[in-house]
Amino acid sequence: RLKNLSTRRSGSSPSVSDDGKTRVNKHGYLDIKCEEFIRLKERILLLERVILHTIGFELSVDHPYRELMEQIKKMVKQKQVEYITPSAAQAQDPNKMMNDLVQYTMNFANDSMHTTLCLQYPPKIIAHTCVYMSGQYCKIRPTEGKTWFDVLDVEMEDLASIVIQIMELIADKKGIDKSAYAPIQADLEKMKKTMGVAAPPGPPGDRQRPPPTSERDPKRPRI
Repeated sequence: RLKNLSTRRSGSSPSVSDDGKTRVNKHGYLDIKCEEFIRLKERILLLERVILHTIGFELSVDHPYRELMEQIKKMVKQKQVEYITPSAAQAQDPNKMMNDLVQYTMNFANDSMHTTLCLQYPPKIIAHTCVYMSGQYCKIRPTEGKTWFDVLDVEMEDLASIVIQIMELIADKKGIDKSAYAPIQADLEKMKKTMGVAAPPGPPGDRQRPPPTSERDPKRPRI
């Protein structure tokens, strides 16, 4: 329903606007027969069609949860990752790494659902990026001196873009200081330099994001 908030805030009684085109009923809602209601309704219907056209009328979106579970099980089972400085509890409990990675990867995946990432990237790319973020949060790294790109199927450009968008969301949604993401930003910069990429990602909100994968790879499967 289209509510007239000004009437609610002011506590005034239902009335007709000065131009006679906006009517509000006794409950503080726009009258469905007034011109303002009709104008807003048509505007909403138009924007709905724009959204449907933008997403190609594809309303079935695959989630990253299955992909992230498979990747975590694979990494832990094959001992592809390890704690940077394992505690006594972590060393004694072989399932703790699995539980930690699953818990925090799920949290990041849930946060990603509040963004448009599901329209920009396939679920596998989002899942692997969330695994990377979980590894950074849990202070876990690949074994044998390998990089995350040796154990995850994701490109640097996609990884950086997804990480930044999720970090921005968490910072805005939960009011977390963006400096808390400094370790992840530092690791991204380190990997970019190692790969010879010139422009590392700056702090969230300070750069333009790369175009979605769909624009760079027209043959990418639809999600």
